[in-house]
Amino acid sequence: MNKKTLKDIDVKGKKILVRCDFNVPVDENGNITDDTRIISSLPTINYLLDEGASLILMSHLGRPKGKADKRYSLMPVAKRLGELLNKNIVFEDCSTVVDDKVRKKASELKSGDVILLQNTRFRKEETKNSGDFAKDLSSLGDIFVNDAFGTAHRAHSSNVGICAYLPSAVGFLVEKEIEVMGNAVENPKRPLTAILGGSKVSDKIGVIENLLNIADNILIGGGMAYTFLKSKGYSTGTSILEEDKVDLAGQLMEKAGNKNINLMLPADIVVAKELENNTEYYTTDADKIPENFMGLDIGDKTIELFGKVIKESKTIIWNGPLGVFEMDNFAKGTNSIARFIAENKRAISIVGGGDSASAVKKTGLEDQITHISTGGGASLEFLEGKILPGIDAVDNK
Repeated sequence: MNKKTLKDIDVKGKKILVRCDFNVPVDENGNITDDTRIISSLPTINYLLDEGASLILMSHLGRPKGKADKRYSLMPVAKRLGELLNKNIVFEDCSTVVDDKVRKKASELKSGDVILLQNTRFRKEETKNSGDFAKDLSSLGDIFVNDAFGTAHRAHSSNVGICAYLPSAVGFLVEKEIEVMGNAVENPKRPLTAILGGSKVSDKIGVIENLLNIADNILIGGGMAYTFLKSKGYSTGTSILEEDKVDLAGQLMEKAGNKNINLMLPADIVVAKELENNTEYYTTDADKIPENFMGLDIGDKTIELFGKVIKESKTIIWNGPLGVFEMDNFAKGTNSIARFIAENKRAISIVGGGDSASAVKKTGLEDQITHISTGGGASLEFLEGKILPGIDAVDNK
């Protein structure tokens, strides 16, 4: 990687602005329900503190639409971070994120001190990377560190704009994400198998196009599979379908065939009349979905066929669930795939963020996966071969 990392910068006695990804789920009582992203930021934070820096941490949370909104306050994050670090985190609850009081506090920081700024998206300039917001943020510190892979595909003030004003480097989390996924895409151990699920083909077109240049096997499930099945002339009942992408699905399958890539669709489908966990359901062949039924999971035959391919793979990339895994009766496909991946100890396994990461956590197998990405959208764009602006803006070595 040609970007500066933490080991390339001297941070002793410096004030370091760190863009973290603390965009965690918070319930209506203000309790964090999954602190994975906070825990993922600890290696960078601890390293900088051990090296004698003081820290100004920043993040967004949710979508407050450019104005202060208590529901999206980072107060719960400050509390949880303090518990994890076993130290006092000063939370600067400022509706404009930066003001004279915040500047004064930052100027008084001593080595080992940590402050957390309020939600960067309380400022409308954040998502537009416009105005003076990046400059305001940069006035607080000496060096900028980007450790938020989850927003690396966005060009915002707090990850891109700020790089124009301060020397910059990537944190350990971003460095790990780029290295693990970069190796899997650029120099994979073969066979390389990509498992793609989720509801929409349109979300994954770029990924499939790019994978057609590098993968040996592409296994397709989830809601997007029905658009591919429709392109083969199959009836898909009331299953989720992107009519305007049916021809494209056919073209992608043709390209895969021309390149001798094993692109596999479900052989059988678990179907039901309604999207309810307790509804009646049964398994049918993929070309026999009845008119008034919808596909909600892959069937046992497909699980077995996909499992055989996964067991023989040396690199596995998984993005998107294989069925409606939030409902127990339609989670078998997704859970089985997670188990097959975890059982293949010879393979490098990478799970994209978002729903796939949630599915793995639900099965309790996360410790047996090589790498679970912290960024859903960012990992998808990386797999598409796109340049991620949040990383591109950081200083080169």
